[in-house]
Amino acid sequence: MNTPARIAAVAGTEFKIALRNRWVLLATVLLTLFSLALSFPGTGGGTLKASALLMAAASISTLAVYLIPLIALLVSYDSFAGEVERGTMALILATPVNRGELLFGKFLGLCLVVFIAIAVGFGIAVAVTVGLYGFDVTGIEAWLRLLATAIFLGAVFVAAGMALSTAVPRTGTAAALAVGLWLVLVVLYDLALLAGLVVDEGGFFTKGLFPYFVVLNPGDAFRIFNLAGLESATPVSGLDGLANTLPFSPVLALAAMAFWLVAMLGAGLFSARRLTP
Repeated sequence: MNTPARIAAVAGTEFKIALRNRWVLLATVLLTLFSLALSFPGTGGGTLKASALLMAAASISTLAVYLIPLIALLVSYDSFAGEVERGTMALILATPVNRGELLFGKFLGLCLVVFIAIAVGFGIAVAVTVGLYGFDVTGIEAWLRLLATAIFLGAVFVAAGMALSTAVPRTGTAAALAVGLWLVLVVLYDLALLAGLVVDEGGFFTKGLFPYFVVLNPGDAFRIFNLAGLESATPVSGLDGLANTLPFSPVLALAAMAFWLVAMLGAGLFSARRLTP
């Protein structure tokens, strides 16, 4: 088999294994339920019906920052460490599949699992919102943008989980590192930025550096890009309010996510090349 065929074979095998992960099923159900809950934007009258899809997209873009990285890390943290711990990595490395093909094959298979989870959760939410409030072209465009960037965000954290998994030989260690990474990037990072704003009191950090520090985080970059795309059509405040006053193009947020993806895949490949049969 040639390289594409070997990558496809690895991807297919990893996809089948990941589908049996009960955490993936639970996370998909949670994503679907929360997406459904946020698909009811509290439009008590008819005045906001035209923007119901936009309101739901804005709400779910914030939810996705928490759940999608978690789903991605849950499916990827044992992708290599699990093989090493079970003793199957030696068998895999004895085949014609090289480490780069193994890494990218696993990456594609796991990204497909994350894509299905996102598509199910978002698809049901869109169907319910359209059924209740009607079709809105602008809203559908926002949802398509949200879907595409959510898959991108999932790919970033799949790559991050794999980078952690290639670096340690035990699934327990990989799981702990994955949880730590999720806490730092999804929770603690924003808290640190908000603390910086309080301490700075409208100084140089607030006016000059803060927006750039926000988009350095892949989760915040995803959220800011989607909210900026709504063009102030929905009310946002706090950290999300930055999306309406960016001093740069929102495309920079996508560039930051791309940097994270390349960096994590590179780190994973570096560590994978150190694996011994």
